[in-house]
Amino acid sequence: MFDLNQLRCFVTVAEELHFGRAAARLNMTQPPLSRQIQVLEHIIDAPLLERTSRSVRLTPAGRSFLPEARRILKLAESASQVARRIALGKTGSLKIGFTAAAAYGFLPELVAACRAKLPEVDFSLKEMVSGDQFEALSSGQIDAGLLRPPIARPEVASRRVVAEPLLAAIPKKHPLASADSITIKDFDDQPFVMYSPYESRYFHDLLVALFTRADVLPRYVQHLSQIHSILAMVRAGLGLAIVPAAAASLKISDVRLRPLKLRTRVPVELFMVWRRDDENPLLSALVKIAGELSSAETMED
Repeated sequence: MFDLNQLRCFVTVAEELHFGRAAARLNMTQPPLSRQIQVLEHIIDAPLLERTSRSVRLTPAGRSFLPEARRILKLAESASQVARRIALGKTGSLKIGFTAAAAYGFLPELVAACRAKLPEVDFSLKEMVSGDQFEALSSGQIDAGLLRPPIARPEVASRRVVAEPLLAAIPKKHPLASADSITIKDFDDQPFVMYSPYESRYFHDLLVALFTRADVLPRYVQHLSQIHSILAMVRAGLGLAIVPAAAASLKISDVRLRPLKLRTRVPVELFMVWRRDDENPLLSALVKIAGELSSAETMED
């Protein structure tokens, strides 16, 4: 089988139609150049060039072989460039898992920032609950996840990227809708749209702890897992709710979002997690961009 150096010699001679000029372009002397062409012709078992003391011409076989030789050289160069760029973390693919609430704010900002800094990278986004993201990380289905704590797993590294306040979600016609702010006591004996203890365990446990400490007992009317579904129930007047600040971006009509006054600050946290032994060269760039966004948001707060 011929090699790329032989193809490169043939293409150069075919373009120059002169062994001297071709040898100069290739930074070599004429005898080894002629030898490379002869070996190539022997491998192909067909003459590619007609040589005389005064001229060099392509044979019919040479004219047919030239575009294919150029294509092979171009493919080889392209393949090497792709390999180099992947090794440098400039191209490739990243698979990111995320909880639904992450899509309300941080995820779009992250993808936009990555598009600007890593324009040649393909992104695959998969919505899944936090527990499923841990499994997907272990099996290599995703490179990184955006999920809720706890994250007590030695095989993964993590970084907090969002810490946002809680807001009270009130139906437009409810008496509390005109209040400047809401306290946790305002939810006592009120109909309340609660989070599922399974699919939304983080939010469920967080609110149960708040209500218990304040000796508040709402009347749960529904257990749902998605924040947009919870706000839809609030909009219908079925109850009050508590949601992360990012939910304001949904702009659900007839729902009033009010600051929730708490004795101690209780932020809603979102973490980026990744497997410590993940070998994707793009992962470090993703983590760095996420950290920069997180730092920017902290400064704004």
